[in-house]
Amino acid sequence: MIEHRYLYLMSLPFVAWIIVFSYVPIWGWLMAFQNYKPRFSILNQKWVGLDNFIELFTDERFYLVLRNTLGMSIMGLIVSFTVPIIFALFINEIKNQFFKRSIQTISYLPHFVSWVVVSGMVYKMLSTDGGAVNQLLMALHIIDAPIQFMAKGEWFWGIVTASDAWKETGWNSIIFLAAMAGIDQEQYEAATVDGAGRFRKMWHITLPGIRTTFMVLFILSIGHLISIGFEKQFLLGNPLVSNYSEVLELYALNYGINLSRYSYGTAIGIFNSVVSIILVFAANYIYKRITKESVI
Repeated sequence: MIEHRYLYLMSLPFVAWIIVFSYVPIWGWLMAFQNYKPRFSILNQKWVGLDNFIELFTDERFYLVLRNTLGMSIMGLIVSFTVPIIFALFINEIKNQFFKRSIQTISYLPHFVSWVVVSGMVYKMLSTDGGAVNQLLMALHIIDAPIQFMAKGEWFWGIVTASDAWKETGWNSIIFLAAMAGIDQEQYEAATVDGAGRFRKMWHITLPGIRTTFMVLFILSIGHLISIGFEKQFLLGNPLVSNYSEVLELYALNYGINLSRYSYGTAIGIFNSVVSIILVFAANYIYKRITKESVI
């Protein structure tokens, strides 16, 4: 500790940030077991035990929302790993540094665009009134009349997943490119001598070389499987697709905060947190049983 004292000192602000914003608020979990009223202190509330959780698990809307959350999460999890890895593999193979950096920079830009702007772009692209997608499909004679994409609930998950992939693929590829840069170049040289082509090198050297990075990110992402936020769904959704667009955090906002049912909203938050922790340790346990290695 004495030898690395400066590293410990550098980490103190981040540790303090975690304590203040992640551990101190756990005190508020008491509200889930109360009939919380803002005019009283948290210790002077009426205790109701598990009533809020019983109401949560007997609400049919909760299971519909849980289905939407898991559906979009799983689709997003698959796309958010496969597409950035494939993109990083191809970027890694580009030899012209100027072209490579240009492509990387361009791919990063959508990450910095607000979801408010992205949702407006998506609505415009899919609009029946001159939308580029409908115009293209009609020009190719695939459809005869414009399709109301944003009014079809069964297509909403795909629209959200595709929008998120466009926005985050470049940014998510950064860490994979960094992991690829750390692979010993002598392995590629030896493979070249043995007559391996580019795709053989990708499969036998590059992908195994980033396996640990992939698994760490994958396990941490599984922990957020039911905590996917609500910005995309809130901005892209509408009353016509509400049965497909509402997720757990949006459900907590609508049925908890907006209706001043703070205890009910807190119960939803506790459910999210507990399930996320279980998923993280379960994924790590499975990975440890298969590879004999542990990520956490």
